[in-house]
Amino acid sequence: MKATAMAHPIQGLVKYHGMRDDIKRFPYHDSISVCTAPSHTRTTVEFSMDYDEDTFIVDGEELDGRAYERVEAVVEKARSKSDAAHTVYPVRLESENSFPSNVGLGSSSSGFAAAAMALAEAADLDASRQEISTIARVGSASSARAVTGAFSQLYTGLNDEDCHSERIPSDLHENLKIVVGLVPYHKETEDAHREAADSHMFQARNAHIHGQIAEMRDALRDNDFERTFELAEQDSLSLAATTMTGPSGWVYWQPATLAIFNTVRELREEEDIPVYFSTDTGASVYVNTTEEYAERVEEAVADCGVSTTIWDVGGPAKLLDEDKHLF
Repeated sequence: MKATAMAHPIQGLVKYHGMRDDIKRFPYHDSISVCTAPSHTRTTVEFSMDYDEDTFIVDGEELDGRAYERVEAVVEKARSKSDAAHTVYPVRLESENSFPSNVGLGSSSSGFAAAAMALAEAADLDASRQEISTIARVGSASSARAVTGAFSQLYTGLNDEDCHSERIPSDLHENLKIVVGLVPYHKETEDAHREAADSHMFQARNAHIHGQIAEMRDALRDNDFERTFELAEQDSLSLAATTMTGPSGWVYWQPATLAIFNTVRELREEEDIPVYFSTDTGASVYVNTTEEYAERVEEAVADCGVSTTIWDVGGPAKLLDEDKHLF
């Protein structure tokens, strides 16, 4: 059985940091994000007796080591939920990204979301997106939100009934434009999550994060652009403070990252443009603004010496037709 799916990566708005359980990937607290489009990952999977072993290929490169293990965890969870006889056969999984990976643009979120969606179909699972989000989660917690798409919240918990993703109703997608300032700097998010609790800032972040989640949900439901993305900007700074004060002293931001921050603040203060910066664990920057100001903001961000593109809000992970198979 072969199936192909597509998912959009996420921009974290209130980000999780650190894992209560590294295997099942239960985060310490809830998180909220927005999917970005047209950036996407397309993934094809097939269970077949013709294969000798499970094989995973991403952007033309066969995975091994920890990358292989993370995909295998998602495959095994899909297998465990299926009664279909053909899932005992080896699986081939191929995936392609339409955007750069490992630069802070959420490629793991769309990658595992697309994989989970395709696996659920290939394994004959009659599963909702909420249920599929729990399959994706064991690869990357952020991918659970990429399954449900748009503005979504991942609830923390100690089981799949609690730790799943759900959409948050909001009309902000109608006017939101995301100017991406690409700052190519390789990073490993998993390492930062592993040592998060060792930062002396971790407890301080956890003390306020639940209030931040409540504020973000309220702002999204009220379609309050400025409050939503002011909160996202604040959360980016809070996350970075916790990351930088861990044992390894991770500093992902580069000079171009800080230049974009300064440019955004100048646009906001001097030109009264509704614009806010946001980063995940990486050096690239999401610059959130409205359709009216998107071209002006992109021009200013490009003047920082970085490549730019303008993205919209992406929907949930979805299945594609047979003519979209990668093999």
